[in-house]
Amino acid sequence: MTGTSRTSRTSRTTRRTDSHPDLADPRVGAPFFSTWRVGTPLRQRRSVEAVAAAWERRPWPADDLLGYHVYTGHDASTLLHYSQWTSEQAYEAFARTRRQERVDEIDTAVPDIERLGLTRYRHYRSGGPADRGGRTPGCIVIVDVEFEGPDPARQQAWVDAVFEALANEPAPHPGGISAHFHLSTDGTRVLNYAEWDSAQSHLDALAAPGDGIGSATALWERVQTWPGLKSTTVSRYDHALGLVPD
Repeated sequence: MTGTSRTSRTSRTTRRTDSHPDLADPRVGAPFFSTWRVGTPLRQRRSVEAVAAAWERRPWPADDLLGYHVYTGHDASTLLHYSQWTSEQAYEAFARTRRQERVDEIDTAVPDIERLGLTRYRHYRSGGPADRGGRTPGCIVIVDVEFEGPDPARQQAWVDAVFEALANEPAPHPGGISAHFHLSTDGTRVLNYAEWDSAQSHLDALAAPGDGIGSATALWERVQTWPGLKSTTVSRYDHALGLVPD
């Protein structure tokens, strides 16, 4: 599917939802993540409302867009954006015809937003119950891993090593709900979108014995010292806005 036949404006309206996205939805062929730096908690709130206003006043732009979610960073400065597209071609069609009008309206409402770039991923593996076991995430933890140069085989092998370490974890923290691993299409990064019941649970897990999440085992040491591993950044977010077609 190229996305060209289904990206024309539909009659569907845009509505807000408090529901968290399904990261493992098999229809999502092109998950995109991007970060904005807005500077202050007040500007975080204003930016979220500007995004909502720019989208809600317009029809849902494309059947190939399944959902768009915005998160406020616990650093009180950033926003995370996650969009669920069926294909990269569908996103490109949107970007050519309908993205700029939304950007202009948001920038008028909240000037001087610093857009730090959009990264294209594909979903690789998820762990945890498909329905979250009835638990609502209270905190989203983004683990951004960068490797030295592109190597798709290394991306997959590293994620597989994480799952092996998780399967043999002697003391799993009860606050973790699920983990969704994504591979950047350029072969250089892995992003883990992890759902936790609270930020405090994640902080408690970090404070437990071991280097980061996980016990001090040989399997976790292998994950942390993987050849070519360049950097790991951990950030916490709250789900602030969900937009879906009605």
